[in-house]
Amino acid sequence: MSGEHTQTVEGDAEAPRTSIDDHQRTFETFLNLIKWTVGVVALVLIGMAVFLL
Repeated sequence: MSGEHTQTVEGDAEAPRTSIDDHQRTFETFLNLIKWTVGVVALVLIGMAVFLL
């Protein structure tokens, strides 16, 4: 085994491949979405604690 992995897709000899830059950009976007979501949820919970308790 040489350590190389190959993958064939039946019916499509030229399957589209996503570059590492696309993966990194997608992951950074995902992390930003998660950060903003956590921040908004924290603000809502703090607001609920202040105004409802």
